[in-house]
Amino acid sequence: RRASKMSKDKSSGKRKSSAEDAAAPGSASAKKKEKSEKKLKKAKVDREHDDGAAAVKQALDLDTERVEEDVAARLKAPTFQSPISSPIADPKLTKKLYKLISKAAKAKQLRRGIKEVCKAVRKGAGGLCVIAGDIYPLDVISHMPVLLEEARVAFCYTPRKDELGAAAATKRPTSIVLVSQKDISQFEDDYKTCLSLVQGLTVHYKL
Repeated sequence: RRASKMSKDKSSGKRKSSAEDAAAPGSASAKKKEKSEKKLKKAKVDREHDDGAAAVKQALDLDTERVEEDVAARLKAPTFQSPISSPIADPKLTKKLYKLISKAAKAKQLRRGIKEVCKAVRKGAGGLCVIAGDIYPLDVISHMPVLLEEARVAFCYTPRKDELGAAAATKRPTSIVLVSQKDISQFEDDYKTCLSLVQGLTVHYKL
């Protein structure tokens, strides 16, 4: 009995010592436990960070969408239309003209701005002229239709100066452009189509 009691005491003592060793701060099991806790904490922080980043991204995307919608709505909104802006191209012809202007700009066969176009026309340069219909004040552009008619240069108006500038590959709005007929080899079909359609337009002045 004494022997069995002594063996029990020894085994219980071993268990206690092993439990104490495991609980000790410097032991291997304590280190493992600490490591696993750190990993769990890091994973939790990462999840929270990802969730926060996703929420911020979603908010930014929504803000961007709202801004884009606002800009699109403003672009669609009606703008000032000059009373002398006739003949004015319809939406279908406007798209064709912008396409032609873009090609002419790439081929370096485009004159931009009142000074440049006026100078080219007075020197006898022929072609197709497109004027923005929302130029204000009118005095800026009012002399150009008479000059173009005298020089027998076909012309028409399009609704917006910012769209005309974008088609002409400029960062700023453009009041007038002239597609030169000097070398139309790179856009001949587009030029002839647009010229024919513009010459067929009827002038209607708003009095």
